[in-house]
Parts: sequence; C-alpha cells; structure tokens
Amino acid sequence: MQELTLTNAMVFTGTGVLTGASVRIANGLIQEVTTSRLADANAMDLRGQWLVPGLVDLQVYGGSEQFLNAAPTAQTVSHLYETHLKNGTTSVLPTLFSSAHEAVLQAIEAVREVRQTNPVGVLGLHLEGPYVNPVKRGVHSALHVRSPIESELNDILKKGRDVVQILTLAPELFPSEQLSDLIRPASDAGIRLSLGHSNATYQEATAAFQAGIPLATHLYNAMRPFESREPGCVGAIFDHPTVRASIVADGFHCDWATIRIAKRLLGDRLFLISDALFANPPRASCTFEDLAIRYEDGRYTNTAGQLAGSSITLLDAVRNVIRHVGIDPAEAFRMASTVPADILGLGSSLGKIEPGFVANLVVLTDSLTVSDVIVGGRLTSR
Repeated sequence: MQELTLTNAMVFTGTGVLTGASVRIANGLIQEVTTSRLADANAMDLRGQWLVPGLVDLQVYGGSEQFLNAAPTAQTVSHLYETHLKNGTTSVLPTLFSSAHEAVLQAIEAVREVRQTNPVGVLGLHLEGPYVNPVKRGVHSALHVRSPIESELNDILKKGRDVVQILTLAPELFPSEQLSDLIRPASDAGIRLSLGHSNATYQEATAAFQAGIPLATHLYNAMRPFESREPGCVGAIFDHPTVRASIVADGFHCDWATIRIAKRLLGDRLFLISDALFANPPRASCTFEDLAIRYEDGRYTNTAGQLAGSSITLLDAVRNVIRHVGIDPAEAFRMASTVPADILGLGSSLGKIEPGFVANLVVLTDSLTVSDVIVGGRLTSR
C-alpha cells in the first residue's frame, strides 16, 4: 500500500481553509485530514504552503505545441494533459471547436482511448460547436459552423456516450421541439448542453435554460450582450437561478470589473476555464485551415485582430482573479476545482481534500506558483 503524508500545510478543503493541517494519503485516496500533526518519519513538511485540490479545466484546446482540432488523436490528448498538469491542472476536458463531423468522431475515439488508462486526468470531451450562430462564431471557421444536422446529433449521442461531457451550442438555431427532444437524450448519454456562441434574445435564452440547458460557455464572449431594452444571453444568465457559467480570466476576454460583477451576481454559479489554445509556454503562431493566429502581448489574435482563445493555464486564471478582481484565494481555488468537478457530477470524488476523495493535489508557494503536483497519491514533481 503506497502512502504519503503531508504536514504543516495551509489546506483548502473545498469548503474551508485549515491552517497547519496534515493530510494522509494511501492507495491513491485521501485517508485523513487533520489539524494534528500525523506521526510519519517520511512525512513531507510543506512549511505552511498551500495544499489545494487539483484544478479541473472544462475548456482547453491544446498544450504547448499541439491542439485537438489540428490533430484529433490520442497523442494530442495526452500532450494537452501533460502540458497543463505541470501547472496544477490535474483533470481536463480537451475541447474541439467547430469542425467537420469526421473530426468530431475522431476526437471522441481519441479521448475514449486515453480515458482507458487515465480516466481521472482526462474526464471526457467538450464539443464547442459546430451548431453555433454564425453571427457569434468568433474565430470558429465559417467552413464548419452549421445548423443542426439530425444524423450528426444522433452520432454524437450514440458514439459520444459517456465521453462527450459538454456540447456548446446556440439554442436559437434549434426549433423548440428539436431542442426539447435533444435535452433528455443528451442528459441520458452524460452530455451537458451549454449555451454559447449564441445570438439568442433574453426570451430565447431563458426558454432554453427553462427547458433544461444547465450551462453557459465563456460568459460575455461570443454571446448577445446585456442591453437596456434587450437583456440578451448575458441578462438571461444573470436572471436565472441555477445556470452555471464559465469565464475566461486572462485580462483580454473580460475587463476585471465585469468578472467582479458576474461573481457578485452569480456566486458559486461562476467558474473558471483557461480557454487555452496553446499554453505553458504559448506557441508563437499557428495556421490551420482558414485560421491563422499569432501570439503577441499575452494574447492570441487572428489576422482580423479577433481574440482566438487564450494563452493561460487555469492556475493563471486563479492568480488573476485573486490579484485583479479581489476574489479570496480559497474562493478562487473553488472556482477552478470544486465547482467544475461538481458540474461533471464528480463532486463526491474530485475537487475537495476530504477522506475518500481522489488524491489529486497541488502544493503552491506563497506567490501561487507550483511547488509540487500529486496525482493519484503519487508525487509527480518536486
């Protein structure tokens, strides 16, 4: 039985903070969390550093060199995971933006293959599109953005069962009957629908949420904004009692004040994603199909100057909301671990430091840089 004991830590448990705490791990699971020092001659003294649950990123397109759209293979999925693991993201949803249906099926099989050996690290697949509104497509390819196709949706429901975790779509593209007919089978297949890249009115978005869509993708970006006479998608998200929304805290997608306002209104319904096209380190440039991007001054843009995903890790987002938005560190960790894990139905096994939970943990210095990463109770970096 492999054991690891960590002592003298500032532990964010998922619900609160324990000072001078100790954590005992065995067989990949957390066995004990206590403010008493555990007797273990081989214990790691963390010297008061943060010990937090491994971060859970529900929207990430690529690693340092490869991204899923360009090569929907198991190798790309593993590269993506290993890239973000270095910065404390121990679980990911590799994300495919609008693409040909063949690429969707390839990505499903690639993620399925990696999950056979790494089911806690690679939690599934996020399909962002292709059923998004052309008016709000952002840098999604005009070659692939399209109206819903019944045969493709049936493929996703059947072949993506228990692999596709999130499907981002524009609900206004669906006749109301078709959307209603999709929500139940999607839920049965383990797929959560998310409003995104949408030009829906307040009424259309609200109707979609009331019909059962539980999520919204990257709040403010690529969606109809809040206006006095038309509250739009943003207003519908703010006004709904249960819908959860992701947000990109890179300093470019949103002004810091808009994140602060959203947090005040949504509370624990707001969570962080990286939205990273490349990161750790960011790749200088890339050309794929009709997308040509370059990295400059901390962001990716296409030839028209539009934002093209981010260049951050989820830990960067955590640091940003602490430093620039004023969110308490424990709450920032929660937005990047506890809440995303709960969204995927994993709230009883991931995203907290409690007995019985998977021992995916990150040790952070006072400046919130990675000191150690622990995966399944094993130290992967020191």
